[in-house]
Amino acid sequence: MDIREVSPGFAVAPQIQPSDMHALKERGIAALICNRPDGEEEAQPSVETMRAAAQAEGIAFHHIPVSGGAFPDAAIAAFRAVRRGTDAPMLAYCRTGTRSITLETLANPDGIGRDELLQRATSAGYDLGNLRDALA
Repeated sequence: MDIREVSPGFAVAPQIQPSDMHALKERGIAALICNRPDGEEEAQPSVETMRAAAQAEGIAFHHIPVSGGAFPDAAIAAFRAVRRGTDAPMLAYCRTGTRSITLETLANPDGIGRDELLQRATSAGYDLGNLRDALA
C-alpha cells in the first residue's frame, strides 16, 4: 500500500484492496472514503466488496465518487462533511490518490490557507498548483 499522510489523522492512497483492510485497521485507520465510481477499471474491486471488507474490520466506509476531472459542489460538500464529522484516523483513496487529495484540498475541512493546502498536497507527492486560483 502506498499511503501518503496529508495531515495528522488523514491520508490518501491509490487503489487499495479488500485484503488490505486488516493492515489498515492495524495502522489505526477507522474510516475510509472511496472516491472512485464502480467500473472505472476492469480489475477494480466493487464498492460493495470494499465496503464489506472495511466493515468486517470495523472500519467505517463512505463512497463519494467523482470522475472525469469534475469536482461537483455536492461531492466537495459531502467530503467536507465526512472529514469534519469523523474524529478518527481516515484514509481516502481513488485510482492514483489525485482525486482524493484534490477533494481534500477543495473541501478544506481544516479551514487552512491556500499555501498550506497546496504544501500539504506537495508533501504527499501531488502537484495541485493548478488549483491555486480556485482556492483564492
